[in-house]
Amino acid sequence: MTIQPSVLAVVAAVGLDWLIGDPLWLPHPVVVMGWWIQTLRARLESWAGERPPQLQLAGLLITLILISGTALAGWFVERLTQQAPHLGWPLLVIALASALAGRSLRQSVMAVLKALPPNAANELTSARERLSRIVGRDVHQLDAAGIIRACAETASENAVDGIFAPLAWMAAGCFLWSLNSAAPGPLALAWAFKASSTLDSMLGYREGRLRWLGTAGARLDDALTWLPCRLVMATLPLVSRPWCQWWSLVLAAERDGASDPSPNAGRSEAIYAHCAGVRLGGRNRYSRGWIEKPVLAADQPPATKTSVERILRLNLYLQGLWMMILLVLG
Repeated sequence: MTIQPSVLAVVAAVGLDWLIGDPLWLPHPVVVMGWWIQTLRARLESWAGERPPQLQLAGLLITLILISGTALAGWFVERLTQQAPHLGWPLLVIALASALAGRSLRQSVMAVLKALPPNAANELTSARERLSRIVGRDVHQLDAAGIIRACAETASENAVDGIFAPLAWMAAGCFLWSLNSAAPGPLALAWAFKASSTLDSMLGYREGRLRWLGTAGARLDDALTWLPCRLVMATLPLVSRPWCQWWSLVLAAERDGASDPSPNAGRSEAIYAHCAGVRLGGRNRYSRGWIEKPVLAADQPPATKTSVERILRLNLYLQGLWMMILLVLG
């Protein structure tokens, strides 16, 4: 059996991500995407002013320029694998690894847990400061239990955005390459997804001008994450619980997650909550006020350090399963 080189490149990228993560000395593509978003926003927002139709058009232009530009950059690296294989293939593996956040997610979450003092009455400033780097909620008033719950929720929600959605689009790119070697491949699709995700994280807020400026990016991110989220829901029970519980876990996650305003975030957290046996969700404070999130797996105990570590292990197990499936299909 011959395995496609593109599939081997994806598997190698997963291993590279887990070995070294995102080195601080290496410029990250997401940083470049963020710079372009800020630059385009500064130019187009000043033109649109306070007019909602023009703001929506500006958001659409930012989205089209960023997505097409990142996809073309990825496609260019893919062309190098044919024109200059000795340079192209190593560069492709490194670029693919840059689209994954398995190690960085684990490190950032574990850094918060390690900063928690053994005595809950002790100072929580360090843990709150580290948590503020990876969550959008207001962390200043969180106690130790709230910090741990936030870690569990970001480890589960960001697993889809940072690991499995890019992997799903890489797999789709491998399939396109198998049909036509000139088609966009795994890197073009993975970087296009990362661009949409970065757009959503920077502009996807329902406040001020962003209510209109971020519409296109947020809706595109929802659309591109929809299928990967459901694939995680379908496969996570296979590496966490007896297979006979698969259907009940998927149904429970769909029931709990469907009440979340996001078509993906609630379901992502819900499947992890049920598979890891931990209660998630509830009231969170953001800069714009309090938001009541649906309670997920309400019959399970609240999050602890152990349950957060269990969620992180499930990410590793699920990546292994997806790599096995990709190798078989490849």
